Amino acid sequence: MLNQNEILEIFKKSQALLTGHFELTSGLHSAQYFQCALVLQYPEYCGLLAQSLKERLGALPKPDFIIGPALGGVTLAYELARAFQVKGIFAERKEGLMQLRRGFGVEPGAKGIVVEDVITTGGSVQEVIQLMKQAGAQILAVGSVVDRSSSTVNFGVPFEPLMKMKVETFQPADCPLCKKGTPVYKPGSRPI
Repeated sequence: MLNQNEILEIFKKSQALLTGHFELTSGLHSAQYFQCALVLQYPEYCGLLAQSLKERLGALPKPDFIIGPALGGVTLAYELARAFQVKGIFAERKEGLMQLRRGFGVEPGAKGIVVEDVITTGGSVQEVIQLMKQAGAQILAVGSVVDRSSSTVNFGVPFEPLMKMKVETFQPADCPLCKKGTPVYKPGSRPI
């Protein structure tokens, strides 16, 4: 299983730990951004992260499916599904609501794990959990590559991040980078 320093080294090698002035998907601002897509583009890194996550989740019953929110959770869900040898699917937004599309579905009573690349507020994961509950599925756990939440995120199930990073975030009105006039960049996948 990869330790936090090894994961951080993968981020550095992939040039995926960015510094600047960022508006996160949550709407918060930060001087650091984890661009997991730059890590997950490399199959060897994605496979190592998925295998480490599987090992972290190993005490759970075997899931029937792995699901991630688009876009950040898609590749990781697929690789974790490969590691567990189960179905890998993703949820995506349509008209602002997280939905299963493209013919994806889960059977009532199916057991799943929700994965995301980076957790800041956990909002997308909460939406996927609610979607799965509405479909009659049971969520066993949530996993992520990075937990950068500044507060304790509670999904109502075990949460297993591979790496926890304390990264300062700000409401836009309180952001020191905004006050300095530093241009803001929105690297996330969801319009804010």
